Order: sequence, then structure tokens, then C-alpha cells
Amino acid sequence: MKFLFLGDISGKSGRQAVADYLPKVKEKLSPDVVIINADNAAHGFGTTEKINDDLLEMGADCITTGNHVFDQREMLSAIGRSPKVIRAANYPSGTAGQGHHVVTTDKGKKLLIIHLLGRLFMEPLDCPFQVVDTILKKHTLGGTVQGIFVDMHAEATSEKMAMAQYLDGRVSAVIGTHTHIPTADAQILPNGTAFQTDAGMCGNYNSVIGVDKDVPVHKFVNKTPGKTRMFPAEGPGTLCGTFVQIDDATGKATSIIPVRVGARLENTHQFD
Repeated sequence: MKFLFLGDISGKSGRQAVADYLPKVKEKLSPDVVIINADNAAHGFGTTEKINDDLLEMGADCITTGNHVFDQREMLSAIGRSPKVIRAANYPSGTAGQGHHVVTTDKGKKLLIIHLLGRLFMEPLDCPFQVVDTILKKHTLGGTVQGIFVDMHAEATSEKMAMAQYLDGRVSAVIGTHTHIPTADAQILPNGTAFQTDAGMCGNYNSVIGVDKDVPVHKFVNKTPGKTRMFPAEGPGTLCGTFVQIDDATGKATSIIPVRVGARLENTHQFD
């Protein structure tokens, strides 16, 4: 099984980059499953039902979110209407939506997608390590599902790495999101789990992590609020993500390749 994961969409630039480049990436890499993180897709603050529907129409099989999942209040009800749109599994019991989803490919293979939020420098949610253990009691690699993918949405690189090491051999891949910068550490851990600290964002990299650069630069330099609130940078976007291939018999990763296509970063793939 092959699956493609796209990192956080940041505003209109990110949505446009997905629309422009995802069809070409799919044609070249032929993923069986496409997963997209849409945590900043709605002008930098969460996502909407309309945006989610558009992403599903573009070819997403599952949409993950993050700490901004309920920034758009409509998502409190909308997230329960589509099992393909998930919030973090370690939100408290009773929170709207689900924290994992199983995608069945055209070939009948099953990929379990789990979404987790880190707690270091973020909200003190339920323990993601305990929550993922509970989910994995019901699903096993090469058993109930052929693959298991984890989107670890966290601020601290150490927490993302710790989750990958904790799950090594029990899931197919742990890929980090939230910090919006693609990291150069894509690897397969000793027991067969693919890992990358951050897949990067889909958005305009002539920015400060996707935000129009003038506002955060002013705040860093002057230590006072700017005249306007932060908003996504506009302009040509870059699609960033990660492509993973696994052995269906074991669920272990056989390859992991970063994907960067678009305006500013060095592209990892070329298209005719």
C-alpha cells in the first residue's frame, strides 16, 4: 500500500497549491490513500465544511485537523457529519467528532488513520500515549488493518519523536504536523515505522510559518501588537507532504519520501 500525506494547509495559498499540484502528484506517485491536514485552511484558523468538501472532491480520502479544529464554530456540528474528517483522538470523551478513521482502498486494503495532539506547549488534553494504546488494542498491523498512519500534531519536536519511538513497530508511520516547516529527518525506525518530524505546510513560504510576515516581524521587533491580526500570506504556494510505501503483509514501512512541489522550496519531483 502507498499513501500520501499533505501537511497543514495554510490559507488560500495552501488550498490553491493543493488544487494545482495534487492531481500531478497523484498521477506520478499513484497513492492508494491521500490524507490532508487542514488545520489552517480557513484563512489560517481551522477549516470549514465547504473547504473539507472541496478537499474530498480533489481526492482526499481523510482530513485531519489539529488544535484549531473548532476555531470555525460550524465545525462543532459539521465534524460529526463526515467520518472522513477527524479531530484529535485525545480530546475529552464527549467531544464532537472522531479521532480515527479506517479507509478501505480500491483493492480492499485497510488503512487506519489516527490523529493525536501533543501537550507540550499546547492545551493539556488527555495523554496521547495512553489514548493511542487504547485504539491499538482494537487494531493490529497485518491483522484488522494492513496499515496504520498517525498524524502527530505537536509543537515540540521531542514529543513527536517520542511518539514515533513509542509506536515503532506497532504502526506504519508517524508524521508530525503543526510547526509548518518540512524537516530533513524522513527515516524508517529500527522496527519498521516511517517517521518525519514535520511534513511541512501547504502554503506560501515567503512568510513566517505561513503568516503574512509583516505582522509577526513587527511583534518580534517591537514587542507590541500590530495594527492588524495575523493572517495567511498570499501569493504562490508550495505543496509539502510525505509519501510512504508499506508491506501489506506486515504493515511495516518500506520507503518514505518527502514531497515538495511549487513556488519557493527546492522541488523533490518534476513534472512534464
